[in-house]
Amino acid sequence: MQPVAVGWIDVLGATTTEAANPVQALEWIPTWIPGWTLDLVSVVVVLGLAWAASRLLIELLGRRIARQFRRPSLTRAFIRGIRAGVFILALLVILRIFGLKLGDIALSVTVFSAVIGVILAPIVGSVISGVFLLADQPYEIGDMVELADTGQRGFVEDITLRYTKIFTLDNTFLVIPNGTIRERDVVNYSAEDARVRESIDIVVTYESDLELARERFVQAARSVEGVIGGGPDIRVGAARYPASPVCQIAEFGDHGINLTLRYWIEEPYRMQAVRSQIQTALWDAIEDLDVEIAYPHSHLMFDDTSGQLRVSHDEGVSE
Repeated sequence: MQPVAVGWIDVLGATTTEAANPVQALEWIPTWIPGWTLDLVSVVVVLGLAWAASRLLIELLGRRIARQFRRPSLTRAFIRGIRAGVFILALLVILRIFGLKLGDIALSVTVFSAVIGVILAPIVGSVISGVFLLADQPYEIGDMVELADTGQRGFVEDITLRYTKIFTLDNTFLVIPNGTIRERDVVNYSAEDARVRESIDIVVTYESDLELARERFVQAARSVEGVIGGGPDIRVGAARYPASPVCQIAEFGDHGINLTLRYWIEEPYRMQAVRSQIQTALWDAIEDLDVEIAYPHSHLMFDDTSGQLRVSHDEGVSE
């Protein structure tokens, strides 16, 4: 049987035509099988080995990486990096199978990178921004965040080197490139403590029983489910705030006395619902009290110092 020069490259990079005994290496292959078929089979084998190797490495190193970093975003980034590194090595082996040497591969990659560098610039920028996000830790997977410019709230579902995925409270997904989200103001509601402090402004008339109104407003807020009713003071930095609701006098306004009701809630995603329930409770609390919610109004008064206004009327004029 004559040797078939198929140009198939083994793992060590030596072609079968350069092997010590090519006849023995390929004597079991029928002569009617084309050489490109062997190359295709080699590619499939390399990809299969790469997939198996990546699964094995992730299985062996995944838990150790998770224990080392204790952050889901970094853990996922390193696992993706391991998988990408294995498949890049597999790609280099495949290129060797088709006859490209390491020097040719490096030259091709350099030229290719220079040609498409402008096209990939936004992606590269997002990747660099992703690295800074993972390093700066402005938010983490599972945190509730709000985009300050749009008011959209949701939970961080995933952080990659290219984008951040947010699962909104409206049951939709936001996929924002990291290069864009780093330029926006992001409010993190659960970075340190999931408890959030909210406030409601109330204006009562000057004729209202002020102390009774403040007392009833605090009781109404405390009665709503989800509002922290008491307990140790909540520390925010160097400041400490009472955990129970408080009602303070903000200012004496033009139309009434401005009160500010402050309260803490346990679950940030319920802010709107809790606010609505508190306002309903406030309205019910003053129904039978000598307390009235003020609204903008004006009284026009005329006396001796107001001057005179001349009014004339022509009889018999019809419109």
